Order: sequence, then C-alpha cells, then structure tokens
Amino acid sequence: MSQSQRFLVTAVPSRRDGLGSNGMQNGDSSVQETESTVPILEYLREPNKYGDGIPKESSPFINSTDIDKGTMYEGKNLALFEEEMDRNPMVSSLLNRLANYTNLTQGVREHEEAENNEESRKKEIKAPQMGTFIGVYLPCLQNILGVILFLRLTWIVGAAGIFGSFWIVFICCACTLLTAISMSAIATNGVVPAGGSYYMISRSLGPEFGGAVGLCFYLGTTFAGAMYILGTIEILLTYIVPSAAIFKADDPSQETQTMLNNMRVYGTCTITLMATVVFVGVKYVNKLALVFLACVILSILAIYAGVIKTAFSPPDFPLCMLGNRTLASKAFDICAKISTVGNQTVTTQLWRLFCDSPYLNATCDEYFNLNNVTIIQGIPGIASGVISENIWSTYGSQGELLEKRGLPSVPASESATNTRLPYVFSDIATYFTMLVGIYFPSVTGIMAGSNRSGDLKDAQKSIPTGTLLAIITTSFIYLSSIILFGACIEGVLLRDKFGDSVDGNLVIGTLAWPSPWVIVIGSFFSTCGAGLQSLTGAPRLMQAIARDGIIPFLRVFGHGKANGEPTWALLLTAGICEIGILIASLDSVAPILSMFFLMCYMFVNLACALQTLLKTPNWRPRFTYYHWTLSFLGMSLCLALMFICSWYYALVAMVIAGCIYKYIEYRGAEKEWGDGIRGLSLNAARYALLRLEDGPPHTKNWRPQLLILLNLDTEQNVKHPRLLSFTTQLKAGKGLTIVGSVLEGTFLDRHADVQNAEQNIKTLMGLEKTKGFCHVVVSSNRRDGVSHLIQSSGLGGMKHNTVLVAWPELWRQTDGPTGWKNFVDMVCETTAAHQALLVTKNIDSFPTNQERFAGGTIDIWWIVHDGGLLMLLPFLLSQHKVWKKCKMRIFTVAQIDDNSIQMKKDLQLFLYQLRLDAEVEVVEMLDNDISAFTYERTLVMEQRSQMLKQMQLSKNEREREAQLIHDRNAAAHSSGTDRLSVSPEGVHMTWTKEKITAEKNKNKESLSPEGVRDIFNMRPEWGNLNQSNVRRMHTAVKLNEVVVNRSQDARLVLLNMPGPPKNRQGDENYMEFLEVLTEGLNRVLMVRGGGSEVITIYS
Repeated sequence: MSQSQRFLVTAVPSRRDGLGSNGMQNGDSSVQETESTVPILEYLREPNKYGDGIPKESSPFINSTDIDKGTMYEGKNLALFEEEMDRNPMVSSLLNRLANYTNLTQGVREHEEAENNEESRKKEIKAPQMGTFIGVYLPCLQNILGVILFLRLTWIVGAAGIFGSFWIVFICCACTLLTAISMSAIATNGVVPAGGSYYMISRSLGPEFGGAVGLCFYLGTTFAGAMYILGTIEILLTYIVPSAAIFKADDPSQETQTMLNNMRVYGTCTITLMATVVFVGVKYVNKLALVFLACVILSILAIYAGVIKTAFSPPDFPLCMLGNRTLASKAFDICAKISTVGNQTVTTQLWRLFCDSPYLNATCDEYFNLNNVTIIQGIPGIASGVISENIWSTYGSQGELLEKRGLPSVPASESATNTRLPYVFSDIATYFTMLVGIYFPSVTGIMAGSNRSGDLKDAQKSIPTGTLLAIITTSFIYLSSIILFGACIEGVLLRDKFGDSVDGNLVIGTLAWPSPWVIVIGSFFSTCGAGLQSLTGAPRLMQAIARDGIIPFLRVFGHGKANGEPTWALLLTAGICEIGILIASLDSVAPILSMFFLMCYMFVNLACALQTLLKTPNWRPRFTYYHWTLSFLGMSLCLALMFICSWYYALVAMVIAGCIYKYIEYRGAEKEWGDGIRGLSLNAARYALLRLEDGPPHTKNWRPQLLILLNLDTEQNVKHPRLLSFTTQLKAGKGLTIVGSVLEGTFLDRHADVQNAEQNIKTLMGLEKTKGFCHVVVSSNRRDGVSHLIQSSGLGGMKHNTVLVAWPELWRQTDGPTGWKNFVDMVCETTAAHQALLVTKNIDSFPTNQERFAGGTIDIWWIVHDGGLLMLLPFLLSQHKVWKKCKMRIFTVAQIDDNSIQMKKDLQLFLYQLRLDAEVEVVEMLDNDISAFTYERTLVMEQRSQMLKQMQLSKNEREREAQLIHDRNAAAHSSGTDRLSVSPEGVHMTWTKEKITAEKNKNKESLSPEGVRDIFNMRPEWGNLNQSNVRRMHTAVKLNEVVVNRSQDARLVLLNMPGPPKNRQGDENYMEFLEVLTEGLNRVLMVRGGGSEVITIYS
C-alpha cells in the first residue's frame, strides 16, 4: 500500500488479585472456562503448530488445544476478554511465536546433515544465509547455460542465419522473461517454503492442476537429465575419444545409426553411474557444483577471448571444397586431386575416393571431373565481412549436401548423389519451428532460484532480482554469440553439426582461446554436472508430489532412506531417463522436454494472471512490476511455442496433463491449498457451487462475505443508510453481500410490505453502489427472524461468514429488555455459527461514498488474536478512495512480564511478512487498584439490573428510571475522569525490573486485607458487588481511558469485541460493559472473529 499504516499495542500486567488462572475468583460460579488459551507470543514462536505452515498447512492458528496451560494470562486489566482467551490468544504471545520461528530449509541440506546423526545433533541449525548472487544468480546461470550453447548454437546460426537465430533466441528469452516476472510475483506473495516451482504452481492453481503440471515439470526435469547425458556422450565420442566407439560403420550411410547405438550403450552406463553417485550421497554433487559452474564461466570467457583474437589473428582452420560442396576431411589427408612427389605427379587419397583407380586415366565421378578443389578458411575472423553471407537462413532437407553460396560450381548430369562419396550431408531436415524446439531447452533453468527458496536469506528480494538478472545476462550471451558466430565463422562450417569437414573438431572450440580443449573439457564437465543435478532435483520433486498425496498410486515414491533421500523416486527417475537415452538423439529429446517445461511455464503465467484478476485479499506481492496482461502474454507465448516446436508433442503433453487432472478430480482431491481456481469458482454457477460445498475456504481465499442486518421504519425505509456505504467501502475484497432485514408478523399479512421493503433496499443499494443480494423475511418476532437469516442466508459456498450490524444506540430506552436482549442473542448465535461479527457504533457519523478523507488514521486495538480479521479489515478499507489516504496504526497490549520493545520489533516483523504497512505502538497498562469510579459504575449497573427485574413498571416509568440511572452514570464518570487526570503517569512505554517489582509490591499491598477493608469502608455496599462484574468493568474503564487518550481523533477505531458471559446471567450488564468500553469515541467498529484464521504470512 502507498500509505504507511500505524498499529498501537497495549501492555497488560499479570493478575495479582488472588483470582484463579481461568479468570474467575475462587467460588465464583458466574465465570466458567472450559477451553484452553492460545497465548499470542506462543503462536508467534511456532506458527506451524497452529496452522498454515507446511507440516499442517490447513490447521488454524486459533482453537488449538496443543498449548502450555501455564502460559495463560492472569491479569485483571483484560478481564473483559478472559472468556475469549480459550480461543483467541493474546497479541504478545502471537508476536513472540513469530519472532522465534525459522523457516528451515527442506531439501538436500537436511539429507547431508542426517547422514551423520551424531554431528547433526550437535550442530546448531542456523537460519538461511544465502544471498541473491550465490543463492539465485549463479544457480540460474549454471542451469541456463549448457549443452545447447556448446553443441548446437553454431549449427542453429548456420541454418537459420543471424536474423532467424536472433528471432529464435529473442522469442524464447521473452517467454522465460515473462514467466520469471509472473514467478517473481508468486514467489514474493508471502513466505515461499522450500519446494520451489511445484509449490508455487500447486498452491496457486489447486491440487488438480498442481498434480498435472507438477508431473509434467518432473518429466521435463527428468528428460533434461537425459539430454545432458546424451550431450556428455556426444562430446566424449565425437570430440575427445572417437576411438572409444564400440560400434563402427563400414558404410558412411550407416554412421548416424552406429553413433546412436554407441550413445545408447554409453548413456546407459553413464546413467547407472550417476544414479549410484546420487544414491551414495548428494553432498558429493553439491561439492562439485562450483567446479561445474567454473567450467561454464571459463568456457564462455574463452569464446569471447577467441572472437577478439580473430580480429587481428584468425586461426588456421581450412575447409576443403569440391566446387561449392564441402568435403569430409576425415577420409583424406591432402585437399587436392594430385600432388607432386619428387618429379612425379601422383594422385591423392581424394582422387581414389572419387575415381575407380589411382591412375590419371581412371574413370572418375562427373562432378569431380568438372570442378576444382579449393581451400577456404573456416574461421576467417570478425573483420573478414563474412557476416553479410550469414545474415539469412539456409535451411535444408535431410541428406542434403552442404554447399557454399558464391563459389563456382559446374553441375553434373547425374540426378542422385552417391552417399559413399566424402561429402558432408545434413543429418536432419532444418526449418524454423524445429530449431525453436531444439533451442528452447537452453533457456530453461530459470526456476533454479525458486527451488532454493528455503536456503535464501530474503527470498522475496533475492528470487526476482537474481532470476531476472540471470535471464538478462544469459540473453545477452546468447544474442551476442549469435552475432559473433555469424561474423567470424564460414556458413558451411556453421551448418556442419559434428565438424566432419574439420577432422571432427568442435567448431566453437576452435574459435576459443587459448586452446580448443578449454571448450571441449569445459563443456564435457558442465553437461556432466547438469545431468547430475537433474538426477538430484527430479527425485525430490517426485517425492514432494508423492508426499502431498494427491495421486494415490505415487505414494510409494514418497519413501526413501532414513535420512530422507528419495530412493524409490531416484529409481523411477533413472528409469524414465533411460527412455530418453534409448531415443539417443539429442535433437529428438530436446523438443520433448521443451513441451513439459513450456507447459510448466504456461501455468505459472496462468497462476499469476488468475490471482491478479481475482484480486484476492491475500494477493499482495512485494514484487510490483507485474501485470495480468504480461502474464497472459507469457501464457499465450508458451502455448504458441508448444505448437511451433512440435504440434504432435504438444498434443501428447496436453493429453498426459489432462488425464492426470481428470484422475485427481475423479479420485477426489482432498487437499485445499487456497488456490486461485477455487477462488475463481466462487463466481461460477451450479458446478462451482457444488465444488465449494466440499469444505470451508482456505485462509488465503478468505474474504468477508457479508450479511448486513438493517433496521426499517414503519414505511419500510432503511434507518441507517450509512451501513450500506460502509459495506461498499469494504468490498475491495469482493466476495458476497447479502442485505437482510426482518418484519414482524405473518407473511400472508405482510407480503406486500416485504416487496416494498426489498424494493427500497435495492434502490438504496443501487445508490450506494452495493453489489449483492437482498433478503427480507417475516417472523413472529425480530429475534427469530434474525436467527433465521444468520442460519439460512446464502447457498452452498456462497454463504456469508460475517454479520454486520449497527449498535443499538437506544438500548437503555427500548421498550422492555427485548432491545438489548435481541442484540446479545444475535452475538451468541453468530459465535455458535462460527461467523464473524462487525458492530458499528455511531454509524450515522460514518463517511458516505462521496466523501474523501485527506488524512488521519485508522487505529486498530489488537487485544486478542481471533483470526486476524482486525488486520484484514483496514487493508480492505484502504483500497477504497474514501479511506485511501488514511494511515494505519496498530496498538496492542503487553503484559507486565513482556519486553514491550521486543514485542514492537516482533509485531513489525509480523506485519512485514503479512505485506502490511503500518505504524506500531505497544501500550503497557498498569495493574492499578480498582478505582472508586469502577465500583460506583458497577453498583449503578447492578442496581438498575435488579430494579428492571423485580419491579413491574410501565413503559414510561421504565424510561424515567433508565434515564435517571444514566444521569447518575454520567456524573460518576465525570468525577472519575477528573480524578484520573491528576496522574498522567498512568501509562508507561517500557517496563524495567525496578518498575515491575514496585508494581507487584504495590499490588500486594493494595490487595492486603487492610487495603480491601479501606476500600469497602468508603461505601459498604461495594463489598456486596459481584467481583466478576467489578473486574470486567475495571477492564472496560481502563481500556476506554487508554483508547480515548490515543485514538480520540482517529478516523476509525477498530477493537476486539468481547463476548457475553457464557452462563447467560447478567446479559444486561454486557451492554453496559461495551458502552463503557467505547465511550468518547466518534466512529467505532467492534470486531468479533468467527473462529477461523483469515490472514496468513504464506504464499
């Protein structure tokens, strides 16, 4: 949010008045507690224990019984909330738990540490410390730069030309850049636990899409391992040790098939060896990661150094040409038809290849006779001007000769070319879309940073920065390499994929400086390392999918060794990887993994676009440079690239994903991850409603679905139109709105009034721009009608979870006890229905939708944690133009033994993780004596209650009696305020040891028998008061003093609304407590949670 927001916190001391820990005096049966309390500091230390962490993702923060009972609050300053604390923890406990929580990494690090149990027990677990450069930038760099750069980029440039290659690289890099922007938004929308891309996709799109795309991502990672292994073998057998080939080709036409057989044999041995290394211990792979990364960086530097060197000293790299056809130099030693030995002219090996005898009168190939043999330089250098010849594409069909344009050539009469002659042929057909499919794997690897999110010091900052910088860096390397290759290397040599025309040398290696072996060895180790890392990461991805339990038959792959190593998943990965190796052709495997990665990227973009368009309250990414149009463009580009690369592979990948989706849907996805698809279904019709009935919405999808209870006058007009204005201002969170009201009587008699009332309400809703539904019911009495609305409003998933009402201002003057009793009953019924309750006091002073606050504050008084609704409401209000310029302040109450300075730091951290901007203040309330004003106010309250119960008064007499008591209250409050104003040191900001000791001693002295007798000697009837009522009144008076002192000028004050007594005795006193609590404030919104968590720090 653009405005800073302030929150104020209030400290509360421990109770020393001899009361029990459950908040009642011994023998006092009027207050009962049956449930355990969740202190907020405890919740903050272990949020996973209470909910929304990874081990128990859907468990609530509140209503947890796994609590240390000894930490329950025992002070009397908050006695008004004591019965709430069995479900709603103190804020101080909440913040302390958050401050002591560490998001431990889940991955290779634990597996390494678990290999030595004794050392792991002694080792202190440290917080993640990896920064942007080490944790994100370098891993992404290492994963993006790889086998395609070294083995295929020169060939792509030769076939597509500089212009076509530039477009291929630009389209692929644009696709990954847009995907990285979407991924950054998702990754910074809260704490991303270790799990990376699969976690983001599955938690954003739901278990069905999550399982389908997760498996596709796993298959892509596995086939990437196969591609890297095939690249390793190709480098080994083609450029390092060609003699190591097991199968030899007697016929040149069989060379391709022979090479594939060698790849299969060596690839199978390599996958077995690598799987064994990963099984023995991934720590060896991690230790070699820096070596592999160094190989990649050194190789790239060597290429740039070689390009610079060609400007003044190009390497001697001759090509032998017959006419304009390229010859394979392995078959002969001298690029000439004849040579002179001594004084004799003799034929060369090249002559014998084209002629039937070594003699000069032999019968030779017609093309050989008609054309001359020439030598050209394969790498003429950057200053040679060869770039003009390589700008445009030179696509060819399979088996086509590599010919240089511009060289003189006399065509032969024969229609077919003998494949046994030493020409260089194209092994496969080349065209634009096929080259896109082969090149795209070279830009994958952008999720290496998000996969390490658990190891990062600040994932929300490092993932976007590191990933985007890595993409920009690698895009520059690829684009500059295309131009440099086209400017330095001859076109026919670029199209010679395996270097047959230059004795089987690696073209990019010959260009490099100081030695070709820098590239050969560097590319060998980098591809080998990339294969190892794929075999390390893919099994863990499968293990995560299996442990989620969304695909039952995969659960076996969630098990592994004692230290967590995914043994069964490793075996499955090796088996699938073997399929890719049996395909054997790198050019055939590359499009397969392109499909799976493109599908994964497409759904990352879909997840971001969906969350942005839905505008869920939980969607608050710290990375702000995203837009749904960019995500939609990235999604469309991924889909287009899938069909550009290979339309049949794209269809197969979609069918696989669709089958997995339907299987998970058929088996019934038991997981609820707060995903965007589930949020979208709220706006769908019957099908979506039936799905939403499966269970309550997840915390991340929670938004206030409002039931507004309106009061109508005798003409069926709305008494408080500002209630609908306030509703509209809350609807930045979208969601459901039901406006309800009750008419007394029978429906047969009042159906016309119902229609009139609904018409009036709908008209007002249109004026106030409140989008929702209207529901007016007729009941014999108002209480039953309100109960029916609370129970039955809504349909399926479109059911309200929050009730909004106006405070009954004239509850004292209402005819009989029905006014306040209806209100208390409604509070009890919303609590029983697990619905939140919002009560607006002084609703007629609330702003209309046309007003604009130019400043001011929204003050939140966070007394107990009842689900986080107090945090969410100001955020939703601040989205509306009425409240947009208001700052937020949060105040919370600290206990006497709490460190208020540390509490403030913890709360600031908590708000940072919630992505909320607010000012924080901690208020410490002294555990003062119960004042004479409190006793007098309680006495007047009880006297009034008794009088109304015992005396059968007429309506007029009741009103006069109520007014008399109200006047006495006002006089007593005035005298109490005067007395309190004398001691301004009643509120302190920091507790010290001396202050705590003095306060405790003061409490002990004041609560001594002599002190109690002195108090009751002032007015003997005070001794007969219900002490529970005295303590509650004391809480209301003290809190009201602090709130008025801090927030009297606030635009809006939000505070926790305590519940009525559970034993239902003294309900009439409950209204008095709330009246005292909110006296002197202009606009008040009392909030009572519904028993579920509504805000979360997680993504």
